[in-house]
Amino acid sequence: MATNSEIILSAQTHPGDSTSEVVIGDKFKGDGYYGRSDGLHTVQYNLSEFTGTLIIEGTLEVDPVDSDWFSVHSGAIEQETNNTIVSFTGNYVWIRAKIIYTDGTLNSITLNH
Repeated sequence: MATNSEIILSAQTHPGDSTSEVVIGDKFKGDGYYGRSDGLHTVQYNLSEFTGTLIIEGTLEVDPVDSDWFSVHSGAIEQETNNTIVSFTGNYVWIRAKIIYTDGTLNSITLNH
């Protein structure tokens, strides 16, 4: 079975003024798009002094609008510098990343499925 690995959100650095910034990435094909039955998705977060919330959203719609997206994984982070790997299951047609943060840098979020 073929697998895909792609960066779904690239470097985002907070301006350092403690305001809350929201970044929503583009949509990327999930397992449901390809008709795969296992629905296993894995994301890797690469962070530097990041403070905020990391959210992975999915949709079952082929041509989604904003109201079609829902959270499939989220986590609050406080001043972390690390790589974290998280897996979740679902036959999502599309996947996207969203961050809400007040400090630090998100170096990347990589999706594997």
